[in-house]
Amino acid sequence: MTDALQSSRLLIVLSGPSGAGKTVLTRQLRSVATDLYFCVTATTRDPRPGERDGIDYHFLSRDEFTRRIGVNGFLEWARVPPPDGPYYGTPIAEVERAFRNEQDAFLQVDVQGAASVRSLVPSAVTIFLRPASVDALRGRVQLRGTEGEAEMERRLENARLELDREVEFDYAVVNQNGRLDEAVARVCDIIVRERAARLIDDAPTRQRS
Repeated sequence: MTDALQSSRLLIVLSGPSGAGKTVLTRQLRSVATDLYFCVTATTRDPRPGERDGIDYHFLSRDEFTRRIGVNGFLEWARVPPPDGPYYGTPIAEVERAFRNEQDAFLQVDVQGAASVRSLVPSAVTIFLRPASVDALRGRVQLRGTEGEAEMERRLENARLELDREVEFDYAVVNQNGRLDEAVARVCDIIVRERAARLIDDAPTRQRS
């Protein structure tokens, strides 16, 4: 861990399988948790309709992404789905900027990325977002309509494997269809709980949501 990442501020990591609703939850969380610094992920995939460069993602060419890997420009990075999907990664500068500004940092990453963050920043607070069922996950991926049938099946198979890694996380939050507000509220409760524990300089009692 670099000196710039040694901070009394929280590093909050939201993860989960593709289609669990991480992006939608993060967008809604922005409107209620205005004191958080939301780190923008970099990716080599094409923008989806309505996505804005520098706001939703930093959209990079593959050459630029791999160049930044070579100069240790990412806190974490992975190909999703592995082994040859698009690159995703968290620019380390995003977290450093949050901590310099004395803000808690919020990351939205894939399950592989969450494991990398934990290894570098053991104090990170990790939250696993999951759907109520695999069928619900399939329905969300189909509704999104951004992948062909073969790619969708590959993502769903990877998602099934990722669901088994829930036990690696500090908290788990279920994103029920039509009840996104409840999932957002639970994430907010986790942040409040962790901030209170940090203030009294005591290890938090982490219980599954």
